[in-house]
Amino acid sequence: MVTRRRPGWRPRWRSYVREARPLIYLLRRRLTAKSERDHIESSFALVERLTARLLPGYVLGDYGKLWSRDAPFLEEYRRLDPSGSLRAAERRFLLRQLLPLLTGVPGDTAEAGVYLGASSWLVCDYFRGSEKAHYAFDSFAGLSAPGPADGAYWEQGDLASAEEIARARLEPFDAVICRGWIPDSFENVDVGQLCFAHIDVDLYEPTLESLKFFYPRVVSGGIILCDDYGFTTCPGARRAVDEYMVDRPEPVVHVPTGQAVIIKR
Repeated sequence: MVTRRRPGWRPRWRSYVREARPLIYLLRRRLTAKSERDHIESSFALVERLTARLLPGYVLGDYGKLWSRDAPFLEEYRRLDPSGSLRAAERRFLLRQLLPLLTGVPGDTAEAGVYLGASSWLVCDYFRGSEKAHYAFDSFAGLSAPGPADGAYWEQGDLASAEEIARARLEPFDAVICRGWIPDSFENVDVGQLCFAHIDVDLYEPTLESLKFFYPRVVSGGIILCDDYGFTTCPGARRAVDEYMVDRPEPVVHVPTGQAVIIKR
């Protein structure tokens, strides 16, 4: 009996060998590295090559960033996100680093899109002992139905979260938690001046409505941080920010973490 091989099996096998050769070289270089510099560079090159194969188009950040060695912050972050994932750690670090810019700036703080309360906790903890109130808005039922501007990544109900976890985290700060869909939940509380507003709602309509509510209340020198601005998975959020800010004096600063920073003039 003659075994028939599928057409094209040999070219594919050869292509796998060609692709494996640079990986093997980098792995050998890493294992035989005699200096710390060579060990770091060979390790990074190996990860970069694997990433290019597994996630085409994904750009690795540079290595050696000191924020990733900030032990107190990472310990705090892991406590807030016990899943062990560090995917959002860089964005949360940036949020925390912006808060000192608000020293002496009057107004309260707010967040649209609380999820489990990690970002709100960071804000409240930084302003612990101050007179600032914190307002937290979320449906806790997940995302609303995505619209035509939002692409196909999200579905209704994604990112549903346990309200009791967020409430337990923010209770020590007397945060005002407003459950409900945006913009309906904005009508349930009297919010005055704000020095900081964090928008993390992923979709076009709630992002636009959050900007309509927060922007007029943010004082001069205050900050609006849009968490989803620079992600291909959230085209609606970017569109909402660009549309709302197009005729306003503040530039939208797109940072490499995928966030957008707006400093109120």
